[in-house]
Amino acid sequence: MADSSATVIEPVVFQGVQASLPHDSALRHVSGAAIYVDDIPEPAGMLHVHLGMSAKAHARIVSMDLDGVRASPGVVVVLTAADIPGENDVSPVIHDDKLFADSEVVCVGQSLFAVAATSIAAARAASAKAVVVYEDLPAAITIAQARDLDLKIEKSQRMARGDAAAALATSPRRLQGKFAIGGQDHFYLEGQVALATPGEAGDVHVWSSTQHPSEVQHLVARVLDVPHTSVTIEVRRMGGGFGGKETQASLFAAAAALVAVKTGRAAKARPDRDEDMVMTGKRHDFEIAYDVGFDDEGRLTGLSLELASRCGSTTDLSMAINDRAMFHADNCYFLPAVEIVSHRFKTHTVSNTAFRGFGGPQGMAAIERVMDAVAQATGWDPLLVRQRNLYGEGRDLTPYHQVVEDNVAPQLLSELARSCDYEARQAAIEVFNAANSVLKKGLALTPVKFGISFTTTHLNQAGALIHLYADGSILLNHGGTEMGQGLFVKVAQIVAEAFKVDIGRVKVTSTVTDKVPNTSATAASSGTDLNGMAALNAANTIKARLVEFAAVKWGCDETEVVFTPVGLRAGAELIPFDVLCRQAHLGRVSLSATGFYATPKIHYDRATHTGRPFYYFAYGAACSEVLIDTLTGEMKVTRADILHDAGRSLNPAIDLGQIEGGFIQGMGWLTTEELVFSDDGRLLTHAPSTYKIPTCGDRPAVLNVALWEAGRNVEETVHRSKAVGEPPLMLALSVLSAVSRAVASVADHKVFPDLDAPATPERILMAVEDVKRRAASC
Repeated sequence: MADSSATVIEPVVFQGVQASLPHDSALRHVSGAAIYVDDIPEPAGMLHVHLGMSAKAHARIVSMDLDGVRASPGVVVVLTAADIPGENDVSPVIHDDKLFADSEVVCVGQSLFAVAATSIAAARAASAKAVVVYEDLPAAITIAQARDLDLKIEKSQRMARGDAAAALATSPRRLQGKFAIGGQDHFYLEGQVALATPGEAGDVHVWSSTQHPSEVQHLVARVLDVPHTSVTIEVRRMGGGFGGKETQASLFAAAAALVAVKTGRAAKARPDRDEDMVMTGKRHDFEIAYDVGFDDEGRLTGLSLELASRCGSTTDLSMAINDRAMFHADNCYFLPAVEIVSHRFKTHTVSNTAFRGFGGPQGMAAIERVMDAVAQATGWDPLLVRQRNLYGEGRDLTPYHQVVEDNVAPQLLSELARSCDYEARQAAIEVFNAANSVLKKGLALTPVKFGISFTTTHLNQAGALIHLYADGSILLNHGGTEMGQGLFVKVAQIVAEAFKVDIGRVKVTSTVTDKVPNTSATAASSGTDLNGMAALNAANTIKARLVEFAAVKWGCDETEVVFTPVGLRAGAELIPFDVLCRQAHLGRVSLSATGFYATPKIHYDRATHTGRPFYYFAYGAACSEVLIDTLTGEMKVTRADILHDAGRSLNPAIDLGQIEGGFIQGMGWLTTEELVFSDDGRLLTHAPSTYKIPTCGDRPAVLNVALWEAGRNVEETVHRSKAVGEPPLMLALSVLSAVSRAVASVADHKVFPDLDAPATPERILMAVEDVKRRAASC
């Protein structure tokens, strides 16, 4: 008879990679306990920094009288370009972004000087007392104005494969069109902020809300004229970034650091929402023109695309952003003969910058508009036209001559069309539209193929540092930054998986430049790919030492040493992980290691725009259904179905959240978020009262999001996962296509709508009226 008093040993439930673990700061986020830069206790005597801003889009500074600013109550110091010990520059590449304007201003909101006072109210009040005399210079605010003046940040770029002109000339059918896509403000929950504390011998420590600590470090050092070792940049978390804190954070960090070093007191720079929106760059707005040839089946035979973007007053990252727009102008489609010409116009507006997708969304928007136009011209269902043009066997070479080796778009489209009941719903919508003269529905299913890697090849590297303590706890540090996307928990899972320990043992510390140096930005959707592999490399180094030690210590072969969730098995012995670590420490085994990773296989020749810029592609598909009111232009997304390929997802819960959030953010870009500049270059939509991001009420009532079960990366990424940060944003292109279908239904799809993005109610209403007018004249 069994002994009922015997102890029952519960099996260990191990959760490493592929487990849906919560975000490492989830509880702190919802409870308010998560500490952001502005939550850090302010050091005694800390100064508040306010930046005086240009009121002109383009002008010569005749004089700048700051005597009233200096005499204002509470002011400790006022700094201008003349007070900079090093270089007056906070640009990422070209040295054309000044910390403070000196002789000329090139956009409204450009920084002129810094006021440091005992309170932010005192600093703002003092700043308003500046007397600046300008001499106006010619200003180009729009792409059209810059085109007329031939203002560009670099010469126009051309990417081509085949003879597009000849293909177009001999195409059975041909059409031309053009449209515009607006920009987008990042509208991160936490604005730009930096807190600088002076150290000894000219050193400075800066807490910065940045995606690129190393770049901020290098630029602050450049401004202060000190070695990189004198500047430490630290970031525990950001309240959102979306690309807006890749280069833009340097201005505020440098201003705070300069004040701290000059005064010997801590200094904080934190613009309010209006100032933040006025001073920082946006997503690039584009004007797109196309000339497309095709046959009666809707298959493309030739394509000429012309892309023109508003880059703003300085270069920033606009060259790479516009390059990526060209890279993604094919999306999932094989273009037999193609020419893509990209114009990068310099305007006297705030310099546009990185934003989730980094130019890719604008390029994809171009080809998806082409697909919709071809479908309307041929009368075929738009999904069928898209499927006929997908990459496939013998049709696998991109316009930049990279072979598409991992094409899963056909399967994704077919599976989503089946699971969301596309054909039946499209038929039902046709019946609905025929019976309703005011309300009209539209349905569209579009794919996404997004290249993963920095197209600037040297950025595809990462470092990590792991300390394994004698009690079995693990400290993890790497160059990636946490902005809410779940990078920290994913990399912690990778390390926990390596050692087969509970993730609770792994503590991820702030990203800081004195631990892992010379890091790349957390951008290009590569945060986990790069930092996860670097962390795994460090973990494997320590594991190899432990295996060697255990084999000797417990008298077995190294092949008999295995890490398990219940401890290290060394031959017949089972050693708890904390005991192992203690014994290894006593045995004088190094329990600390750095790790490094550089993405393989990639190469790119920018002069010819050819090569393999991407390690692999991430795929997805979305089907969106919309309802429009033809009398008011109001629009509602009523349902969206998404199927996304995350490879072997490291954390399905985190990835699903990224997919849903990316889709909604993309929906906002394409439907409600409108940036309006006055004729003299002032941003008029610089607060939530005038700039409309999506709210919870804009989320489709039915939103079905799924990870593709068959997903697996063909390349050797960390645990065969795929990036998921940026690609989901472009799933929202299905919304714009669905709106276009709804508008076209007003005239029974006889004419193709001229609909720019964002498709605001005003634009939808104007497009409806235009379709009616053109259809009547047919």
